[in-house]
Amino acid sequence: MTAPDTPRRSGLRGFTAGPSPWTDLDRPPLDEAALRRALIVPGGLWTSLDVLAETGSTNSDLAERARAGAPQGAVLVAEAQSAARGRMDRQWTAPPRSGLFLSFLLRPEEVPVERYGWLPILVGVAAASTLGRVAGVEVGLKWPNDLQTEIDGAERKLGGILTELGGGAVVVGVGLNVSLRAEELPVPTAASLALAGATTTDRSVLLRALLREFAELYGEWTAAAGDPQGSDLMRAYADRCTTLGRRVKVHLPGGAELVGEAVAIDGDGRLVVRAEDGARRAVGAGDVVHVRPEPR
Repeated sequence: MTAPDTPRRSGLRGFTAGPSPWTDLDRPPLDEAALRRALIVPGGLWTSLDVLAETGSTNSDLAERARAGAPQGAVLVAEAQSAARGRMDRQWTAPPRSGLFLSFLLRPEEVPVERYGWLPILVGVAAASTLGRVAGVEVGLKWPNDLQTEIDGAERKLGGILTELGGGAVVVGVGLNVSLRAEELPVPTAASLALAGATTTDRSVLLRALLREFAELYGEWTAAAGDPQGSDLMRAYADRCTTLGRRVKVHLPGGAELVGEAVAIDGDGRLVVRAEDGARRAVGAGDVVHVRPEPR
């Protein structure tokens, strides 16, 4: 494999070089071999790890590998994505090597399919815990799993998680803004670890820590057959969920809206909203907006 900064020889004209990943010294490329040595260990969850210079979507790429029989624990990381997808089919872009853009493949055979809805929540808990411990940034989870932090008194989004089910496999995609500068943010409500004052923006350190944290929590969850209480996942999520206890507006599929107070997470990972008429409704899909209290 050619090293990232090795020039390429072109015929008899000598050396020519394409764009170097070392051009932006604040954003060095990931070391695929070092990540494999650190994460792929006997008896561990992770079975393969590939780093792509660029792709459309790591989720789409890994879903194709899953259909071809890729085992649980396959990890695919991209330095840049041109067709990244988020929840509600949203598209987003980011400068190369400015964040962590990865997907991993799970086959939780010990867990009933009806409990798979807890997987994106599990990933969110692992990510929030990792960023607090390793980067020193307090991160909350807006239901179901938007990674948020507070900057200058405002909630800002650091990243998101997308899970897709197919053929008995679950592909989990994670997008996290790491070193984006203010002028590079896609929308004013976005944020990055750098802008949040993180103690480290070393993507290799963050990636290793995130995958190790998730592997540990995933082991506990599968050992409990996906039971969110038996694995302590429900409590861990509730402790980090910034939506609970808030007045919310939920944009539901089909264009309807639900306004009320977010009062609980039910056994299926759905958000329970107490509507203005007092009725409780469990929401499994929708876009949640935190509504600020009316000024007095």
